[in-house]
Amino acid sequence: MAEVLKNKILIIEDDSYISDMYKIKLESEGFIVNVANDGQKGVEQLNKEKPDLILLDVVMPKMDGFSVLQNIKEDPEVQDIPVIMLTNLGQKDSVEKGLKLGAADYIIKAHFTPLEVVEKVREFLNK
Repeated sequence: MAEVLKNKILIIEDDSYISDMYKIKLESEGFIVNVANDGQKGVEQLNKEKPDLILLDVVMPKMDGFSVLQNIKEDPEVQDIPVIMLTNLGQKDSVEKGLKLGAADYIIKAHFTPLEVVEKVREFLNK
């Protein structure tokens, strides 16, 4: 029987409660999940792991999510990995900035359940 390849997700989120919640939910749905607790660690881990999709917070220490996203989109090695901004920063200019920098989607945490976030992840991985 052939082994099913599991999709790798990288969560870049400084709030351990939130990252743990999404990690548990995604792993229960069959994903392999790694977590980085600040933007700088996220970029380092991204280059080692090469995930299939990234969930990225905006407000973080060391390097904010917009800087991480810009870094990703300027790197030919990882620029095609879909990035979903997952943040509570819901102002119109923040949403526009994230999408303009190349985010595949922009999710406001308070408006989506973890299950809905998993569904979004599946949607992007099945494209």
